[in-house]
Amino acid sequence: MGAIRSGGPSDVKAVIFDFYGTLVRMVPPLPPSHEPFFLRRGLHEAAARWGDQWSAGPGDGEEHLAHSADEETYRRWERERLRLRALERGVPEDQAADLAAEIDTAIKQLRLELFADVRAVLARLREHGLTVAICSNWFWDLDRAVDEAGIGDLVDTVVSSARAGARKPHPLIYRAVLDACGTAPGQSLFVGDMWEPDVVGPLAQGMRAVHLWRPDRAVQGSAPPLPDRAARITTLHALTGLL
Repeated sequence: MGAIRSGGPSDVKAVIFDFYGTLVRMVPPLPPSHEPFFLRRGLHEAAARWGDQWSAGPGDGEEHLAHSADEETYRRWERERLRLRALERGVPEDQAADLAAEIDTAIKQLRLELFADVRAVLARLREHGLTVAICSNWFWDLDRAVDEAGIGDLVDTVVSSARAGARKPHPLIYRAVLDACGTAPGQSLFVGDMWEPDVVGPLAQGMRAVHLWRPDRAVQGSAPPLPDRAARITTLHALTGLL
């Protein structure tokens, strides 16, 4: 499991969690593929050129502060990115906006399920007087997704990349969640399943980090070696032992 070797965790005031892959996972029915929206328009070649439908959004580490001014501005930018991608793939201009709107709606039809260890661990952290936060590369309405997952009552603050104006591991989103928690980096512990956004990024901002390496993780491959101020766990139940 490792230990948080530089300093101790006793002065931790806030525990900040990633959302997807850490607290929740996707379960069937999965979001529809982009292909039916193309094929019913007869756009077979454009469908083949579209690529991974999940790669249409901003990339990890991207800053988009101007587009995150408010919800309307952000949602308009989401669809405009899809519209421009559709044009690049050969979709006729008079069909691109409607197609983008359909794809935007489809990729957000996520059915999420809590991992079994989540509620008990979040409740235990709250009982010990710790601030519990979620910081995720997510759409505008992360707070609604947290409520629908059934943990809104156990979380003090929620920060999404859409509202923060940058995606992990950009420093801006970590500063936003630290400000929301009211804690200094050295008083904050970041927990997540992705290496760069949830371990390397928080460490670079002065936080401690816990790499969640679940047996049924979506991320494949081998776990990187742990740096100082980081630990690795296979279940959130082990987190309270670190604290």
